[in-house]
Amino acid sequence: MDRQEPDNRPHAAAATGIFHTRRALLGASAAFALTAPLLGAGARRALAQAPHAITTSSVGANMVLLQGSGGNVVALMGSDDVVLVDGGLASSTTDLLAAVAAASRARPVRTLFNTHWHWDHTGSNETLAQSGATLIAHENTRLWLGTEIVSRWENRTYPARPVSALPGKTFFYGAQQLSAAGAKIEYGYLPQAHTDGDLYVFFPEQNVLVAGDVVSGRGYPISDYATGGWLGGMIDSLKILLEKSDAKTKIIPGTGPVLSRAQLQEQLTMSQAVVTSISNSYYKGETWSEFIATRPTQAFDARWGNPDIFLRTAYDGAWGHITEIRRVTR
Repeated sequence: MDRQEPDNRPHAAAATGIFHTRRALLGASAAFALTAPLLGAGARRALAQAPHAITTSSVGANMVLLQGSGGNVVALMGSDDVVLVDGGLASSTTDLLAAVAAASRARPVRTLFNTHWHWDHTGSNETLAQSGATLIAHENTRLWLGTEIVSRWENRTYPARPVSALPGKTFFYGAQQLSAAGAKIEYGYLPQAHTDGDLYVFFPEQNVLVAGDVVSGRGYPISDYATGGWLGGMIDSLKILLEKSDAKTKIIPGTGPVLSRAQLQEQLTMSQAVVTSISNSYYKGETWSEFIATRPTQAFDARWGNPDIFLRTAYDGAWGHITEIRRVTR
């Protein structure tokens, strides 16, 4: 990573390997996360799109967690239908839906939630929509899926998805209620966190809270400021998730293992410390190099790993929120 900028203004990320690894760090394969920084961009994209073995584990009554198709996928199985939260990679859609069918005794998927727009969570949108499923998301997720996205920090452009991939049921604010697969389900907005279209899905009967990539199950979280995310919003959203959970709640991150409420609190504590460091650096007029020299994540690296992408996205993403950054440090 280039740390020699002459000032602290956000800038386009250099086209070096580390900026292509958002999905490597957050992806479903631990081996991919470890080896991706050593590979060329083409090889990393090929790995990201390669099908993986899908594992299925129970996380509650009539509920399973499916891993290995990009982001985590949760399936609630009713007597007549299935609800999915997220849909993995497009390249693994066939394998994912086969695993869902095996777990649910071939019941149809009638509802699919998109926790946000990223391609390792929305890959089955087209297939499930064409089979009659209702796709539910925040309105901003629908908008991002329908437009070309230029991601400076990844040095990458994402093409618009076809109309068939766009959620047909969206909302703007607050918490919503839904009855599906024989259960009451709550879902709600997590504002300007990982993106500006994040949502949670809460299953009260199972006490399972699906949080998408607002919660990190592997390494430091990422604020995708290209599509409206920032660390201060992630802090606000983590507080919402803490209010929705208790000591027994199973929290499903975007990737990685099931987490506890205590681990959610750990991410909040770390995020608050780092955003305070960024705020102080901004108001001192420090350069990026001076900020990094303070080693702002030193106390957390043993727990969270390599902070490079986290710090770059958090630092650049907070620049657009300089007038409110002091609020989230209090």
